[in-house]
Amino acid sequence: MSRDDLPQYPQHSQHPAFPDDFGTQPYLDGPPSDGTGDIDDRFVFDFREYDDLADGQRWSTWLSVEPLSRGPEPLPDWVVTSQGAIDTELGVLKTGKEADVHLVERADPLDPDAGVVMAAKRYRSSEHRTFHRAASYTEGRSMKRSRDERAVKRKSTFGRQVAAGEWAVSEWAALVRFWKLGLPVPYPVQIDGTEILMEWITVVDEDGTVQTAPRLAQTRPSPELLASYFAQLTDALATMVQNGIVHGDLSAYNILAAGDRLVIIDLPQIVDLVGNLNGMTFLQRDCANICGWFRSRGLDVDEDALFGELMAHAF
Repeated sequence: MSRDDLPQYPQHSQHPAFPDDFGTQPYLDGPPSDGTGDIDDRFVFDFREYDDLADGQRWSTWLSVEPLSRGPEPLPDWVVTSQGAIDTELGVLKTGKEADVHLVERADPLDPDAGVVMAAKRYRSSEHRTFHRAASYTEGRSMKRSRDERAVKRKSTFGRQVAAGEWAVSEWAALVRFWKLGLPVPYPVQIDGTEILMEWITVVDEDGTVQTAPRLAQTRPSPELLASYFAQLTDALATMVQNGIVHGDLSAYNILAAGDRLVIIDLPQIVDLVGNLNGMTFLQRDCANICGWFRSRGLDVDEDALFGELMAHAF
């Protein structure tokens, strides 16, 4: 084949056009001696140097996780998204059989006033122990990979690691879904593996000290506040069943009392009201647990009446 037989392509007679406002003049005679000049702003960036990390610190993982692993829009104004932010461990807030909750401060050293303290819930991996009656909670759920599902059923080391990740993902999905429904839950900031970062629910003491909000079981509310608490929970449960959801493990021990409002926590075991054969049973138990606690504090409530009211919302 001769050169004349090769396909001919049009030749570009000129370089691609640059924008009219593209600044090139400063480079014709070399850069100015004082370091200034008409440099296009699109080629200018702010370089800031950060110190090395100390023990118990890490760079913020906000930008290292996928967008779907970040909290729902719109983001609250307290969420720190700076690429230069540092996560600092502040200590353990609560320990549990399946997960521990730590306090983590996320702040940019060059803008410390914009920092925030969050709760970091970390599910255990190889040491993970399955939830009590976990099979009842997970009925109807399926995993993406059959290999993972077989490993979980065998309860192998890898299976326990998969299970820990599945429970974390389940709680993350529940937090995001509940938040979007307007339910009283902590804002979910992000999930990274088996760690969920979420809003730290607090109260302010009389001396101005910020403390973790107590569990409802630790409080002694006035009759008026007690009635308000029960109304809040009734509304929340109604919203759940209207969307086919049951908490599955609701009690005064996984509800926080943040002043005059309640916040529901611990959501990995939520079940489908209809898709799970135990859905109705779990809802009845939630009603019994809640009403039993409120009766012990002097409020005249009945779990059967509450269950009937919720069924009216569900169907």
